[in-house]
Amino acid sequence: MNHFTLRDGVMYAEDVPLTLIAEAAGTPVYVYSTATMRRHARVFREALAGLADPLIAFAVKANPNRAVLATLAREGMGADVVSGGELLRAVNAGIAPEKIVFSGVGKTADEMALALRHGIGQFNLESEPEAAMLAEVAAVMGVTAPVAFRVNPDVDAGTHAKISTGKSHDKFGIAFAGAREAYARARALPALDVRGVAVHIGSQLTDLAPLETAFGRIGALIADLRADGHAIRTADLGGGLGVPYDPAQPVPPQPAEYGEMVRRVTAGWDVRLIFEPGRVIVGNAGILLTRVIRVKEGGGDRFVVVDAAMNDLIRPSLYDAWHDIRAVVPRGGRFTATIVGPVCESGDTFATARAIDRVAPGDPVALMTSGAYGATMAGTYNSRPLVAEVLVDGARWAVVRERQTIEALIAGDSLPPWFGEE
Repeated sequence: MNHFTLRDGVMYAEDVPLTLIAEAAGTPVYVYSTATMRRHARVFREALAGLADPLIAFAVKANPNRAVLATLAREGMGADVVSGGELLRAVNAGIAPEKIVFSGVGKTADEMALALRHGIGQFNLESEPEAAMLAEVAAVMGVTAPVAFRVNPDVDAGTHAKISTGKSHDKFGIAFAGAREAYARARALPALDVRGVAVHIGSQLTDLAPLETAFGRIGALIADLRADGHAIRTADLGGGLGVPYDPAQPVPPQPAEYGEMVRRVTAGWDVRLIFEPGRVIVGNAGILLTRVIRVKEGGGDRFVVVDAAMNDLIRPSLYDAWHDIRAVVPRGGRFTATIVGPVCESGDTFATARAIDRVAPGDPVALMTSGAYGATMAGTYNSRPLVAEVLVDGARWAVVRERQTIEALIAGDSLPPWFGEE
């Protein structure tokens, strides 16, 4: 569900017409709905009812905007971070450090020290060399680091290859077969509190079966680790629940279905469960608002050229991802067109031969379900500045990231000193 609806022939974000935002903030611009985020956070929390004090740690990589994080912090959510920058964003947005879990395969010593200074809740270690580095950093600082190993269960998530993370050939986690030995060696390291197990097999999952298989293996591993003398107190089950992008594809499981499966599979584990939802919280809460530059006819094809591009929303180019495309002020009627941006790449295509609302130059258009992995993955290819982001709350709205200027983009470059000598 989202709060982007048509009223009297105009699409609104909650109680704000998108035409107003397009005129005042310009396009392209990301627009986020507070009501949708709040609802999704609450639905996810309600789906986990009956579990003992679960930690819901929002996957910051999905949308790191500070206003988004602050909104979710007010809903009691923690944060799953994968860099020092994400950690600082989460803390700055008001997320308590003890609710922060630090994942990711490439943590540096500086990032580890930063996280230890903040007193985060848990490090999810992804290799034994990482465990050794963290032990050394923590020992020098005179503190103890709470850790879990991310275990790779060798389960195919059934999702896009570029967002699948749980197969044996993926770069994430330690091998399931060698997990007990890795835990034994970690216990011998100084300054580590080996307290948990973590797993995450991929993103945009549309079937619970792979998750249930992975969780079953983790449950068996917890029993084995306890038999080996480890005091396992947490189990991080990751995230990955999908959201509906393409109506022609299977509808992803609802959080309530997921929660029922989790309660059944984890019964008797006697751990605090940690969850890392991202897309399912913010995906439908955001759109990319763009405007038609021109409609180009020729050679039997029709191209709708919009002012947003692959550098603003890379998912269609990177993943062949499908986003619903809607006219903000429908003119009536539909036609078939390929929707493209201005970037000088054939891959700068949002949809190919898609039946869409009939549009004309100047019309605002919404690319739906863009709240996750949208602005956060944007770049400045073709010297296109980063776009603005807007947060709506009822009848109120505000720019929560200013549009980058071309002057600021160019000012980031510098000339070497010897250029002044010529």
